[in-house]
Amino acid sequence: MMTSSRGSRTRSTPAIRLGLRPNALQFTLLALDNVFVGMLVGSERTVVPLLGVQAFAVGSLAVLLTFVTAFGIVKGPLNLVAGRLADRWGRRPVLLIGWLCGLPVPWMLLFAPSWSWIVAANLLLGANQGFAWSMTVTSKIDLVGGRQRGLALGINEFSGYVGVALASAATGALASHFGLRPAPFIFAGAVSLAGVLLVTTIRETTPFARLESALRSASAASGATTAEVFALVSWSNRTLRACSQAGLLNKFSDTAVWAVVPVAMASQRFAPDAIGLVVGLYALCWGAVQLVTGALSDRIGRKPPIAAGLALNGAGLLVAGTARSEVTWFGAAALMGVGTALLYPVLLAAVSDVTDPAVRGTALGVYRLWRDGGYALGGVFIGFAAGWLRPGGTFLVLGALLLLSALLVLIWMSETHAWHPLAPKGDSLT
Repeated sequence: MMTSSRGSRTRSTPAIRLGLRPNALQFTLLALDNVFVGMLVGSERTVVPLLGVQAFAVGSLAVLLTFVTAFGIVKGPLNLVAGRLADRWGRRPVLLIGWLCGLPVPWMLLFAPSWSWIVAANLLLGANQGFAWSMTVTSKIDLVGGRQRGLALGINEFSGYVGVALASAATGALASHFGLRPAPFIFAGAVSLAGVLLVTTIRETTPFARLESALRSASAASGATTAEVFALVSWSNRTLRACSQAGLLNKFSDTAVWAVVPVAMASQRFAPDAIGLVVGLYALCWGAVQLVTGALSDRIGRKPPIAAGLALNGAGLLVAGTARSEVTWFGAAALMGVGTALLYPVLLAAVSDVTDPAVRGTALGVYRLWRDGGYALGGVFIGFAAGWLRPGGTFLVLGALLLLSALLVLIWMSETHAWHPLAPKGDSLT
C-alpha cells in the first residue's frame, strides 16, 4: 500500500523499482514534457532580440539584455525555491505551477506595446523554467537511482535542448516568412498549452527518492537546513564549489548565444532564418550530444567531461569573436554546443552523486541557483562589456573566462561517481 500524493487516501500500486527500464513510460512522459519546456524558451531565442532592435528600437545592447537578466533574476532563485518545495510538497505540484506561469508568456510577447512588456514576460518565463525544468530533472533522477544517473540526465537535457533547437529554427523560419509577430508567438502559445496538458499524465516520483535514501541508509543530511545545504554546495565542499562556478560561467556563454549572436549576425546582414539556423545548431548539438555524454560519464567519471566541455565552450567563443562568414558562425555554434553538452548533464549528475536523496531537491536547487544566476550576472556583464569591446571583443573575453573555469575544475574537483576508481569513498552530503 502507498499513500497518494495528497495523503487523503490509499490505493494499491505496483512495487516501486529504481531504474530506467521499469519506469520507462513515466520517464518518457517526463522527457516529452521537457521537450515542451525547452520549446517555450527556444521560441524566444531567435525572435525576441530582433524584436527589440527592429520593433522597439532598442539601441543599447545593455538595455536589450535586460530581458535575459530578468529571466535569470527569477529563474536562479526559483530553482532553489522549487527544490525545497519539491522536497516538501512533491515534484508534480511544482511542475504544474511552472507550466501555469508559462501560459501567459507567448501572449504577452505577441501583444507587447513596449519593451517593458517583453521584460515582464521574461520574469514569468524564468518562473516557468525554474519550476518546470527543475522538476523534470529531479523526477528523472528519482526514477533511475544512482547507476544510470548520467544517462538519465543526458536524456533529460537532450529532450529539453532539442526542444530549444526546434523552436529556435521554427520561429526563425516563421519570422522570415510572416514577420516577427504574430506567427512565432502563436506557435509558442500552442507549445505552452501542450505542456500543461501533458502534466496530467505524469505521476509523483517522491516515493522513489525515499526508497533510494533508505537503500543508501539514513544520514544526517535528511535533517539539514536550507542554509546548511546552501553553504555546502556554494563553497564548503570543493567539488560542489567547482560545479557551481562551472555552471555559472557556462550560462555567461549561453547568454551571449541567446542575445549577442542574433544581434551580431544581424549587424552583418544575415537574415532571421540564417540566424535561427545558427542558434538552432548550437542548441541541437547541445541537446543531441548529451545522449552520449551523460551515459559516458557513468563509465569514465564526471570530472573529465566537465573540464573538456568548458574548454571546448571557451574555444567556440573565441571562434565567435572572429566570425564573419556563415560557415564560421556554424563552427562556433557547434563547438559551443558540443562543449556545453559535455558538461551540462554531467554537472547535475556530479551534484546528485554527493548529496543524499533526502535533500536532493534542495541541493540541486542551490546548484541551479548559481548556474542560472549566470543569466542575470552574465546579462549585466555582457551588456557593459559589449559597450566597451563590441560583440567580437566580448566573445573573446568570455572565451578566456570559460578556459579559467576549466582550470578551476581541474584544481578543485574530486571524482564523484561512486563506481569510478578515483572517487573518494564517503564523499556525501552529511
